[in-house]
Amino acid sequence: MIHCIGAGPGDSQFLTLRARDLIATADVVAGFDAVLEVARPHIRPDSLQIPMNYRDQTERLAEVAALHHGGKKCVVVFMGDIHFSGFQFLERVDKACGHPVETVPGISSAQILASRCRVCFDETTFVTFHRRGDIAPFQRHLVRVLEDQRNAIIIPRPWDFMPKDIAAYLLSSGIPGAHQVEVWEQLTRSEANWQGRLDACTGDFTDMSIVLVRALSPFPSQIYSTT
Repeated sequence: MIHCIGAGPGDSQFLTLRARDLIATADVVAGFDAVLEVARPHIRPDSLQIPMNYRDQTERLAEVAALHHGGKKCVVVFMGDIHFSGFQFLERVDKACGHPVETVPGISSAQILASRCRVCFDETTFVTFHRRGDIAPFQRHLVRVLEDQRNAIIIPRPWDFMPKDIAAYLLSSGIPGAHQVEVWEQLTRSEANWQGRLDACTGDFTDMSIVLVRALSPFPSQIYSTT
């Protein structure tokens, strides 16, 4: 058996009980270095850990697949929730294994941000740029979201479409600079946030950042926001 699990936004307290159980009983635990740090307290001492990065992920996933087909119980750990920003990575795991794998969702940074900022997902659209390839269709989608007077929760793409690039793109696309923006970094860990107008979002942020652009005309439930 092989499972892909979401490990939450960074603090191990947000790792689900199901995810902990799978990690604790796995023969092999694989994932990007930062994500393995979240899982490590729950990994058995005799389990094999397979760290990977963007450059060697194909080779490391091939190792995981070989162990899986050899009868080992394997877990691949994703940051946050698999189905928010990890879908391309999930496709690589499927391809390496030669079949669809089991998935266990986790808590995403988008969910944590919605809680911090008191916004309702029914009134908010999530857009991630944490992907390879052409992001132009997703950029156009983001513009339409704000034109439709919805909030937008956005995951930037390091390092060519960061918060200041998102703001510049939206302004150049005719989105008013009066939109209120919040940029949060290191959610559930060493949190920091910036708040201001869209046209003032010009600073530099880390690759562990997530952005909220509030609608100009809020839904009734947004009137009671704490920010």
